Amino acid sequence: MRQEVRALGDASAAERQRQARQAEAEKQARDRELNRERALAAQRKAEASALRQLIHEHRVLRDGGEIAYHFTDGTALKRLYVTAQQQRALVAGTLAIVRQEPFYELIPADIAERVRARDAALLLVWNRDGSPAASPTDETDYPPVPDDLMW
Repeated sequence: MRQEVRALGDASAAERQRQARQAEAEKQARDRELNRERALAAQRKAEASALRQLIHEHRVLRDGGEIAYHFTDGTALKRLYVTAQQQRALVAGTLAIVRQEPFYELIPADIAERVRARDAALLLVWNRDGSPAASPTDETDYPPVPDDLMW
């Protein structure tokens, strides 16, 4: 009878050790997943910061802008005051408008391409050749509205 109790005790001790090893392995797996998520979040934060810095370093100053340039940000109609030269550059596609919370900035086309590659949602206005706004896809489409239209 003592041998049976001892055998049961050994079996339960082995089971407890197995459960402890399994719990430790699960904890390590959770820790690895948590560390991976933290690393991804830190990487996304660093990329967003680098993108903000890229926009800030290459923005075109709008000092002295007298012409209201209208554009949409989602469903909201927005307005930037730009100079006549900047307005022509926006229409020609050599300048673009990006959202840099809570502001909007003008950036050169080469920087707009880099912003589009990293986060296209920030790029609000960029009139490139062959863009859908520049050429109707169907005969029933209305002609495009010029970007320099004064409201």
